[in-house]
Amino acid sequence: MHQRKYRTRYALVILLFTCILSVVLTACGSGASQQKVAGTKPVEVKNTSVSTGKTDPEVTLVIGAYSVVKDALQDILPKFQAYWEAKTGQHVKFQESYEASGTQARAIVGGFEADVTLLAMEGDIDKLTKAGLITHDWKQGPSQGMVTDSVVVLGTREGNPLGIKDWEDIMKPGVKVLYPNPKTSGGAQWDINAIYGAGLKASEEKGGKDPAYAKQFLARVHNNIESLDKSGRASMAAFEYGVGDVIVTYENELIARIKKGVQYDIITPKNTIRIENPAAWIDKNVDKHGTREIAEAFIAYLGEEEAQKAFADAGFRPVNPAVLAQVKDQYTTPAGLFDIEYLGGWDEVRNTLYSKHGVWYQVLAGQ
Repeated sequence: MHQRKYRTRYALVILLFTCILSVVLTACGSGASQQKVAGTKPVEVKNTSVSTGKTDPEVTLVIGAYSVVKDALQDILPKFQAYWEAKTGQHVKFQESYEASGTQARAIVGGFEADVTLLAMEGDIDKLTKAGLITHDWKQGPSQGMVTDSVVVLGTREGNPLGIKDWEDIMKPGVKVLYPNPKTSGGAQWDINAIYGAGLKASEEKGGKDPAYAKQFLARVHNNIESLDKSGRASMAAFEYGVGDVIVTYENELIARIKKGVQYDIITPKNTIRIENPAAWIDKNVDKHGTREIAEAFIAYLGEEEAQKAFADAGFRPVNPAVLAQVKDQYTTPAGLFDIEYLGGWDEVRNTLYSKHGVWYQVLAGQ
């Protein structure tokens, strides 16, 4: 096999379109008092209550999140702002940074002083724990630290003109496929995990769980890749611009775009993975900023009914059972749904797929 040479002619227009889409989505967001900050730069936040012992009339909460959750937070932040002010009399301002999950985690480790973070996967939270930034048990609580669920699906143009029904259909010659780069995007790792795991499931159906078959299954999809973008949001923007025939993405991304009037078809493969998205406060930073109380309250609020309904409106599957019961009819449950434990858990996945000589990098190199 030869290493695939990716197309670059769309790069500039995709970047421009992504920027425009980001501005539009932000402009359509909440009226909450917010500031945007670059995810790669330290943020100095001073809340004087830490030194005076008194409650400040205003507090700043710094949020470092992965790109896909941005739309939901534009709804959730003003709701939390009203909730917190009614409860404490304190006005909260937000400083927000949205990046690909892996990029965001590295930025926080590198000095971006986020108080709370919402990331695409447990492994990115683990990076903050290993760096000594998160010291509490972030998996405490009824949902084990997760604030949303989703599944990996296939998105096609309206009417599904190529008749896509499952993974094998996007392996056919001439089908142009999009998913983001797993080196920078946590969402992309979920995509790769879904394809590889579907390969394992398919091999089981043929008589035995075969990693070699799963690797070839992944390679056959990757042979049709049209673009590897930085993040799930960038990949969605490229698809919306007209690049590719099929996008491998979160179910919630497509539901959210369809609700905004963009017409796509959602194809749920028979075998696919359940996505779990975590959130946590960052102990080192909240103690430095004097924001521990509000940061802990914000993380707790994300699991409450009001926030979970906002996540559902943005296409996510709620982790709050009461809210999920209200909206479950809008989701399709695949027959062969599996979770990260089917692949051995995150430690095994990082070693098998994403280590220096792992399956993903072998496929990328055409080996």
